Amino acid sequence: MTSDQEPTPAAQHPGRPGGTDRPLRAHARRNRESLVAAARAAFAAADDTVPLEGIAREAGVGIGTLYRHFPTREALVEAVYAAELDDVTDSAAALVDELPPEQALRAWMKRYAAFVATKRTMLGTLRKGWASGSLATPATRERITAAIGAFLAEGARTGALRADVEADDVTAMVLGVFLSTGAGTGTAQLERRLDLVVDALRP
Repeated sequence: MTSDQEPTPAAQHPGRPGGTDRPLRAHARRNRESLVAAARAAFAAADDTVPLEGIAREAGVGIGTLYRHFPTREALVEAVYAAELDDVTDSAAALVDELPPEQALRAWMKRYAAFVATKRTMLGTLRKGWASGSLATPATRERITAAIGAFLAEGARTGALRADVEADDVTAMVLGVFLSTGAGTGTAQLERRLDLVVDALRP
């Protein structure tokens, strides 16, 4: 714009109709991310009955802002679940690059086990929302199976893991381990059973 040009209405009023609302969207996104981070910490420390007011306070926003992003407790729990599932599934690619396939798979199983352990207290809320239709049915199993498939493919390529195993069968085995080792089960037993799963996948 030259010095003798008048600023346009959009330039004069950013964020208003005809202008840009990017700063407002960025602010709202930061608020949402702060709320999810605060909720993740709160649920990990306690359970899904923690007061929403405390989550808003930890995120540095008002309770009204929380409800604008998450109209119900179930919606907030679902957002936390989705964010942590993203972390688990996204970690597979990095582990494949960093470790031999069988070690990468075992390290990923340990991370997935930690995810499952912290979600036990949230499952009641999630299942209620999924059953009522107020929350979307998650594609958790499909995403977990895809992650396991990446380890199996690399293991088959290098000869470290069997090439005749279906990823969904391994998912069923891992989930079976988690179901058979409840909240009161010792960590040693869980680790031993996951070791047996990996051993079964060796050539």
